[in-house]
Amino acid sequence: MIQKFEFRETAIPGLLELSAFHADDERGGLTKDYSREVFEANGLRHDLAEVFYTNSHKGVVRALHFQRVKQQPKLVRCIWGHVWDVVVDLRRESPAFQRWLAFDLTGTEYKQLLVPAGCAHGYLVLEESVVSYKCAEKFYGEYDGGILWDDPDIGISWPLEKIGGREKVILSEKDRNLPSFAQFIVEEQGGF
Repeated sequence: MIQKFEFRETAIPGLLELSAFHADDERGGLTKDYSREVFEANGLRHDLAEVFYTNSHKGVVRALHFQRVKQQPKLVRCIWGHVWDVVVDLRRESPAFQRWLAFDLTGTEYKQLLVPAGCAHGYLVLEESVVSYKCAEKFYGEYDGGILWDDPDIGISWPLEKIGGREKVILSEKDRNLPSFAQFIVEEQGGF
């Protein structure tokens, strides 16, 4: 079986859902989730600055993160396991401002997201998982930002029943102390 690259627009401008190239045969499989040539042929410029991976336990919420300055457009793919991935548009001039979209990403489906600058990103881990990030800007700790994952002003309907309920959520100290959406709006003068 061969699955070619596919690029699908979403309701958030610039947020694309992609299918990576994947080929299976009697030996196993080969996956190519990035090709500068293929991306540019489809009108996309995504120059890699750095690549990193997270590994997470079931119930972990990594959210909702962004870089305040030198924003990081990123290509995100679950390469093993299963995550419920969320993107929130924080660009005040966007017609989708404050809108969120969610996607099931698994290691067996080869789907990925191209998250544009100006959006917050995060996910709920539904199974032990490894997620890759191919970023078009490097990470700067001094510009690291985020908003509270369960802020009611955004109203994300996290599928917490899939991990055994809210009491099973695992958050870092940093993520427990992120500002609300309203605080973000004040701090960033209305968004990005």
